[in-house]
Amino acid sequence: MDSYVRHVRPRWSDMDVFGHVNHANLVTLLEEARVPLLFEESAGAGLGDFAKGLVVVRLDVRYRRQITVAGQDLRVRMSLPQVRNATFTLAYEVHAGPSAEDEVAATAETVLAPFDVARQRPRRLSGAERDFLVERLAAGKVPVDG
Repeated sequence: MDSYVRHVRPRWSDMDVFGHVNHANLVTLLEEARVPLLFEESAGAGLGDFAKGLVVVRLDVRYRRQITVAGQDLRVRMSLPQVRNATFTLAYEVHAGPSAEDEVAATAETVLAPFDVARQRPRRLSGAERDFLVERLAAGKVPVDG
């Protein structure tokens, strides 16, 4: 497997005055796409620490076309371009509909860091967390730094 796919459905309230999904709401849809993987599936694999603390370090969104609310799901394909000791990067392709054949309307990247809430500081990824991310998202094709 070289990616992870989730479907998210924009809500009528996600639209702005121009009739397309507002930027802030698209960022929320990206979050809705990654949460099942990082919180639920990782917990199912015995890795509950992502759900205890994970912060966005950087976010980049690039739009290719409008995303409208049309009563259908958007396909969000996620991959893992980089894993470092204390951060990892998720890349997103947001399709304008539910199919891989639907046009890519936006691409995005988030750099995420595991966070120790009790100590109020980032923490390093465990070996098991790194393995989970690489296995689930990259099939070993990701650059892994130190």
